Amino acid sequence: MSENPITMQGPVCPVPLSHNEQIVMGHGSGGKMSLDLIAKLFVPAFNNPALGAGDDAGVVQPSQDTRLAISTDSHVVTPLFFPGGDIGRLAVCGTVNDVAMLGATPRYLTAGFVLEEGLALETLRLVIASMRAAAQEALVQIVAGDTKVVQRGKADGLYITTTGVGIVPTGVAIGGAKAQPGDVVILSGTMGDHGIAVLGARGDLGFETAVQSDVAPLNHLITAMLSASSRVHVLRDPTRGGVATTLNEIARQSNVGIVIEEDKLPVRPAVAAACEMLGFDPLYIANEGKVIVIVARADAEKILATMRATQYGEAAVIIGEVKAEPAKRVLMKTRIGSTRIVDVLMGEMLPRIC
Repeated sequence: MSENPITMQGPVCPVPLSHNEQIVMGHGSGGKMSLDLIAKLFVPAFNNPALGAGDDAGVVQPSQDTRLAISTDSHVVTPLFFPGGDIGRLAVCGTVNDVAMLGATPRYLTAGFVLEEGLALETLRLVIASMRAAAQEALVQIVAGDTKVVQRGKADGLYITTTGVGIVPTGVAIGGAKAQPGDVVILSGTMGDHGIAVLGARGDLGFETAVQSDVAPLNHLITAMLSASSRVHVLRDPTRGGVATTLNEIARQSNVGIVIEEDKLPVRPAVAAACEMLGFDPLYIANEGKVIVIVARADAEKILATMRATQYGEAAVIIGEVKAEPAKRVLMKTRIGSTRIVDVLMGEMLPRIC
């Protein structure tokens, strides 16, 4: 009698339910459901070389001597204010960072506001002041905008959409498809700070935490790195879906394998404790002020030293390397000496965090 090939594989998870007919929260996770939604609906409808590259910003060339990086992002975080930041700072920094991840110098932003009836004007003043301060820190200008008001109960107070434009310097060619075997993977600091800070601000942890969001503009850090080396291949900020999902995106874009080491992954003790109590993995928790850098091995120590000498890169650490195999996979060497697959986030872990 032949053996059943399914039972020989051990326990099998049930096939996920299809969500073909409606949007669910998991579609906003930044993980597999988000990627599937983009691939099946948005890319076929709007496909072009800039969009199809799959990076944080689209690079376009309006003239022979000018390349622009353009990105847009909507911000729906709740609560509007959280330890270390607020929706205004998040809106500016998130879009500045997306533009900078292509090696571009961010220059201009636009901002669209959806205001809920009943929002306190003082709240809006504080958010606007925060946006102004963040724009000044990043050295960008907010040059256009739009405001709409919706009925009470329709917008959680305030939503912001920002679009950023940056100039890509001559000779800079950075993107998710450019990782090469032998490259080194660097992370600019601790994982999961933003997600845990927002969750704590909601009162959902069941205990108090002193964790602050890491929300910050990273363009000056990136400028310093690119001045130190011309062999930076990939830059990506691990926001929704965290470091794990972002590394998977890079591995698939570049058709390479990425191997990380568990004992080198930086996590604050308070974040680790919160994740352990709640059953979360810091690898999948959102960050808003961190960058993954993939650089040629010969320049890895130079880039690491540059990062550690620059604001927002002081805690940078090498976490892994790029391999030829297994292609399109991320693996982790665990503390006990085993190796496991690190896959993309499947559904929504922490909703409404950015």
